[in-house]
Amino acid sequence: MNGHFAAVGNGPTAQVYEHGIQVIDEEKQFNTNLNDYMIETHVAEAGFNYHLISVFGSQSTGKSTLLNHLFGTEFSVMAESERRQTTKGIWLSKNKREGAKGGDTSMAENILVMDVEGTDGRERGEDQDFERKSALFALATSEVLIVNIWEHQVGLYQGANMGLLKTVFEVNLQLFLKDKQSQTRSLLFFVIRDHIGNTPLANLRNTLIQDLNKIWSSISKPAGLDNSKIDDYFDFAFAALPHKVLQPDKFLAEVEKLGTRFTAGHRSAKDQEFVGGVFLPEYHRRIPADGLSMYTEGVWDQIVNNKDLDLPTQQELLAQFRCDEISREVLIGFDDIILPLEESQAEATRLGRASVLPDLGATGARAREKCIKAFETQASRYHKGVYALKRTELESKIDTRLKTLYQTQLSAAHKSGVAAFSDAVTNAVKAGQKAGGTYEFAEIVDKQKRKTLEFFKKEAQSLSIPGVAWSNFKPQYRLFERELDEVSARLRKEEMRRLAIRVERWVRSRLGDAIGLEFNKLGSGRGGTGAPETGDKPETEKDLWDRIWAVFSGIVAEAEDRFTDRAKSFEASVGEVEVGLWRLRRKSWVALREKIDEEVMESNILMKLRENFEDKFRYDEEGVPRIWRPTDDIEGAYTRARESTLTLIPLLSRFRLAETYAPPDLLAFIGPQPAGAETEDEEDLAPIGGVDEEEGKSLEEEMTVLSESKRQDLVVRFKKMADGVYVEAKRSAIGGMTQVPLYFYAILLVLGWNEIVMVLRNPFLFVLILVMGGGTYVAYTLNLLGPMMQMANAASNQAVEIGKAKLRDFLENNEMARQAIAMPSRSDTGISMDTLDSRGKKRATQRAAVDDEDDEI
Repeated sequence: MNGHFAAVGNGPTAQVYEHGIQVIDEEKQFNTNLNDYMIETHVAEAGFNYHLISVFGSQSTGKSTLLNHLFGTEFSVMAESERRQTTKGIWLSKNKREGAKGGDTSMAENILVMDVEGTDGRERGEDQDFERKSALFALATSEVLIVNIWEHQVGLYQGANMGLLKTVFEVNLQLFLKDKQSQTRSLLFFVIRDHIGNTPLANLRNTLIQDLNKIWSSISKPAGLDNSKIDDYFDFAFAALPHKVLQPDKFLAEVEKLGTRFTAGHRSAKDQEFVGGVFLPEYHRRIPADGLSMYTEGVWDQIVNNKDLDLPTQQELLAQFRCDEISREVLIGFDDIILPLEESQAEATRLGRASVLPDLGATGARAREKCIKAFETQASRYHKGVYALKRTELESKIDTRLKTLYQTQLSAAHKSGVAAFSDAVTNAVKAGQKAGGTYEFAEIVDKQKRKTLEFFKKEAQSLSIPGVAWSNFKPQYRLFERELDEVSARLRKEEMRRLAIRVERWVRSRLGDAIGLEFNKLGSGRGGTGAPETGDKPETEKDLWDRIWAVFSGIVAEAEDRFTDRAKSFEASVGEVEVGLWRLRRKSWVALREKIDEEVMESNILMKLRENFEDKFRYDEEGVPRIWRPTDDIEGAYTRARESTLTLIPLLSRFRLAETYAPPDLLAFIGPQPAGAETEDEEDLAPIGGVDEEEGKSLEEEMTVLSESKRQDLVVRFKKMADGVYVEAKRSAIGGMTQVPLYFYAILLVLGWNEIVMVLRNPFLFVLILVMGGGTYVAYTLNLLGPMMQMANAASNQAVEIGKAKLRDFLENNEMARQAIAMPSRSDTGISMDTLDSRGKKRATQRAAVDDEDDEI
């Protein structure tokens, strides 16, 4: 039987596949090599472009002969000399009819023909299990089921296989109940053999239709299908063939004509009649050719194990298996593209870097499209519901990985964008400062923000996938924009801090000059140091603090205007400007206090008090220096000047305004703390008495410049200093009294007139006086008087020393001289002029020697 076919168990070779393959053997074993045959015959690559036909009928009715003539197959046929079973199990072969691909007799491509073991054979006897299962298998898998019957069997129950069809209908009806919408229809194609022609084909058709309706009405139907008709699930076609032996030529001609009906067709929209061939789209099981082997194996497993036949389930199982298999295959190509990118991102994350992969969006989109397209091409031929589900699962797997990849990319773009924005703004500000400070901070921030947002937007758009909701990165864009705003606010705040520092430095510089000038006015305006000589001398010293407060208020007001104007170019908010001005006023006051403390340091304030005292003591009301005479009231002038200067010490001790005799309203000047002030805005601020009450320092303490102890010490030190000036004045007055009176010079001239005339009359003395006078003048002009006096003094001292040495030698060596002064000899006393010091006493060394001798005695 079918000796040239590949039977169950045979190895898959091209030779055994030459004529066909046994799908199921007589022992009900399925041939797992069916897919190899599909590949060998190039049907596996046809997708849905194939058709499956089964022949069904009683044993020895010429089923195999019909298929061989009709499709050019080579199924084994019964020998005419004996009548026995020739087909055991189910065999399959591809259509080989000549002219199948062209001409008037062309058939559809890739027609697979199954030759099913005949029914009612003596070999099986009453065992109808296999024939029922094989018939059910043929009905479940085939688009067209050819029922091969003889003309004389029409109207018979068993001969026309009506009993078998009834069993098949009953079992198959469970399928229709479970999934009526997805159930494909089938075509029962009755081929009536050995048609003599006495009974028209139409009558034979009516008889078969009536028998089929009776069978359908007699079967047990599930609930819900009681009123169903056989026409709801099956279509019928009929053909008659002449007697093969008696009319061989006519038989072949009719077979040839019958073959033309196995082409694609459709239903008429008007009357739903067949148009074209017998292969209607609704007959196709929608199983791709490369999955047919697995599908038929699943169907046979359901049937042979007495399970309810569930075609959609089988299609779904096949689709699930194949779709999973295809999904794994296409994901390999996806991994080849995506894995390196994931590894690169993981490495960057491990190293703590923000790595933005170039062209990630385009690469990911291409990989996704390629993967899904490959899956769609291979898997869309399977069960639509399963395909859609598996495609969704595949997209979910791909999108999950892409989502992680893209979100990490956006996170890196977010971090790098924020860092780049901050660096760009900082560098632009530094460049502007180097160029002389001519830059607009708000314009820099706005420009860099637009540039950075465009970078992030471009990156986010490149990662967008049309139709994929998670790839809409608008929330991330808004989050990035908000963070840029936060960074802008932080940079603006830092820039405003720098602005505040520059303004504070300006305030300190101006205060240093202005406040120093006001304190210098306490000194002399006439001949002292530090104060101007004319024009700015204050009328009174009591308004010192008023002038200082006015100068301070003016400088701070100008600084506030500078700060406000510059802050506007930063587009700072009203709250930020208020905080900056509040900080400026506080720091300006602290700078003022520091400057005041510097001016009232002990050395500085004593100098100011001395200058003030000397201005009042040494100068008259016109500013002319006084030359003290014994007749002047030095004591009165001293007392008035001292008391007037002493009044400055209490004035300097407290910061009080002359008009109100109260400290300035510091709390109103500084103002309350703005609502927008943060903790960091207060960290570098020194506490101010009367403003920061929680610090425990009152306004009176804040306005105290000199403490009580410092005041007393200052009074004592000033009085001592003033007393020194008074003593100096008294000495100058007394020195004026010891001068030689003028009348003394007249007396000296009268009494020395004779000597003057004698000198003038003596040429020698006159010339000597002229020479000595001229030499003295020259020496004075050349500044030689000092060196000459020093030389003369040194020479006189040397002459004295030499004289003393000569005198000592004379007294020591002349006996007569010693006796004249009653001086003992050197040997008697051990005393000589060398042992005496300049006061005539023994030298220290001589005394020590004498004492040692006394101790020995």
